[in-house]
Amino acid sequence: MFKGIMGLLAGAVALAQPVHAQTKAEDPVVIRAAVLRVDNPGLPPISRLELPPDDLGFAGAQLATDDNDTTGRFMGQDFQTVTVAATPDTAADSMRDLLDQGIRFIVVMADDDVTLALADQVGDRAMLINAMARGDNLRGSDCRMNTIHVAPSRAMLADALTQFLMWKNWPRWMLIHGSHPQDQAMADAYRRSAAKFGADIVEEREFEDTGGARRTDSGHVQVQSQMPVFTQRAEDHDIVITADEADVFAVYLPYLTWDPRPVAGSAGLVPRSWHPAMEAWGATQFQNRFEALANRRMREADYQAWLSLRIIGEAATRTNSGDPDTLRDFILSPDFDVAGFKGRALTVRDWDHQVRQPILLTTGDLTTSVSPQEQYLHQTSQLDTLGVDRAETECRLGDPS
Repeated sequence: MFKGIMGLLAGAVALAQPVHAQTKAEDPVVIRAAVLRVDNPGLPPISRLELPPDDLGFAGAQLATDDNDTTGRFMGQDFQTVTVAATPDTAADSMRDLLDQGIRFIVVMADDDVTLALADQVGDRAMLINAMARGDNLRGSDCRMNTIHVAPSRAMLADALTQFLMWKNWPRWMLIHGSHPQDQAMADAYRRSAAKFGADIVEEREFEDTGGARRTDSGHVQVQSQMPVFTQRAEDHDIVITADEADVFAVYLPYLTWDPRPVAGSAGLVPRSWHPAMEAWGATQFQNRFEALANRRMREADYQAWLSLRIIGEAATRTNSGDPDTLRDFILSPDFDVAGFKGRALTVRDWDHQVRQPILLTTGDLTTSVSPQEQYLHQTSQLDTLGVDRAETECRLGDPS
């Protein structure tokens, strides 16, 4: 009898002990990533509404880390993200520090040249996820095996807008581009897209950046007289397409062109990866979560940083692994896809590592349309009607030549 009572008491004491005292739980698998944002000091944007917040991109990364951890807690995974702000002069040193910490997934938010230089610096020590650079060369002649492109390319943005304009039966374009290299690159994308879908660029003009004040009390007076004169006596056209990635002139053009024509491209109707008014496909709840976290609206850079880290989280969940090589191989495999609140599963092209995704066509307040447009079909994925397709690519991943 005594032994029986003591046995019951011993069992009760054991049940009362904390779980970790009964059996030592396994430590979670830590999956580390970094976001390296390379800020290029320059003139402020024309509109004060576009001034970048201090946490640009980093807020999207935080939301993605939280989302990854929501699932990771049940999978025995712990997601950790390091965020670093650098300049073009310090980017290489910052990248070296991240590599020395053993971080194998690094999201890069930088321009085309810096992104390419960082990819070459990293080599096979890590997988880079490009969350900012739009250069078609990065997916073409300068593609790198170690880089995945979440940011849409210029070709994708141009094709998305062109498809919509052809649906509208507005094939006659006046193309106005800036004088900076990135403006010229965007203009090249529109020329290629026009040829691809049958649009006609009836006239081109270059707006030369001569410097000077961008926002002054009298600026609107000068613009009101300058822009109509700059656009007068143009060939008959349906729409003005602007290529102004340097943010010099395009936002001044709506309502100030000589002929009453709509404006698209870098102003007016703008192709984007994301827009804060997006509500379809569950995006309202997504927007609300971000706004509660950051106390501001989500920008494209935030969305692209979020999606970059969610790709890692999705791969970790699906493979139940934290091994960087396993995650990388799965992300690049035909079995991988990830949700992005755009109505379609997003996947990675095997020929240039570009993430396939719909492109939003937006005004200041609304999403007007989403491309690809219905009438443009493709033999494998309709999303491959946006950007450079397999047969056209100059990328030679893994080809030593």
